[in-house]
Amino acid sequence: MFEFVWPWLFLLAPLPWLMRLILPAADSGEAALRVSFLDELEALAGRRARARLPAWRQQAPFALLWLLLLTAAARPEWVGEPLPLPASGRDLLLAVDVSGSMDYADMRWEDEEVSRLTLVKQLLGDFIEDRRGDRVGLILFGSQAYLHAPLTFDRRTVRTWLEEAPIGIAGKNTAIGDAIGLAVKRLRQRPGDSRVLVLITDGANTGGEIEPITAAGLAAEEGVKIYPIGIGADPQQGGVLGLFGLNPGLDLDEPTLHAIAEATGGEYFRARNGDDLRHIEASLDRLEPVSQQPTLARPALALYPWPLGVALLLSLLLVLAEHGPYRRFQLQRPPRPNWWRRS
Repeated sequence: MFEFVWPWLFLLAPLPWLMRLILPAADSGEAALRVSFLDELEALAGRRARARLPAWRQQAPFALLWLLLLTAAARPEWVGEPLPLPASGRDLLLAVDVSGSMDYADMRWEDEEVSRLTLVKQLLGDFIEDRRGDRVGLILFGSQAYLHAPLTFDRRTVRTWLEEAPIGIAGKNTAIGDAIGLAVKRLRQRPGDSRVLVLITDGANTGGEIEPITAAGLAAEEGVKIYPIGIGADPQQGGVLGLFGLNPGLDLDEPTLHAIAEATGGEYFRARNGDDLRHIEASLDRLEPVSQQPTLARPALALYPWPLGVALLLSLLLVLAEHGPYRRFQLQRPPRPNWWRRS
């Protein structure tokens, strides 16, 4: 089907004629001699007066040129029939706890003790990179929850923003319920069979305005499946903290995380070290992608180069007709002498 992208540009068609009526006539400022017997002078000089074209025929090439330029500016194109583009994958939001307790260095990675958030950044970054075909978003939560990266196919940018997230950027407390509520708000506009939230935390709900169980009920109503991941070492694996009798995993509210997973049809995972977190990622990777609603796309072939090319060719012809070598020869040719004429 033939159509114009910007057809309203044709409203500018009478603009040159309106400008001619409104603007005053051009005045070169030079003196001019006006005679009424120009034809007789040309006859005495041995020339024939050129036949003058009507005004409308003189303006026709310029009017055609203006219409060709308007046609090109209006972006003509040939639009084909709508074609379905099948899409598969999920809309997956990652909610990561960045409260102060995530700075505890009770996790091991490559024979080194690292903080919980450092391990999450390392392994979850690879998990994000592998989600080809999925829209991935990032929520950071502490005392409050913030959408750090909206759902996007640009997984590399989401990973970069996760790696740059500092401890305490969202506050020192843990608002699990607010994080779930924000995820539900962002996922509710997506197809119902593709809404997934991966919730990573190391503590209990100590902040926010929504209780986690209440937020889980809202998620279940909207068809959002939640996979909570509780992170933190066992007491005997607490490193330096364990020597002082501190239990870095004591604050983890596993019963609530279990209830959230059961209410939404998800599954709860426990990560005590880097190997556990890798196994969890493998389990999440086994989630089968579901087909989303196909996107209809109409192929379009741009046609504006054609009128633009014709306008350029017509401009060249008009310039040659006015200032070309043939025109200059006609103007500069001297009159024939009298002896050249036949008696």
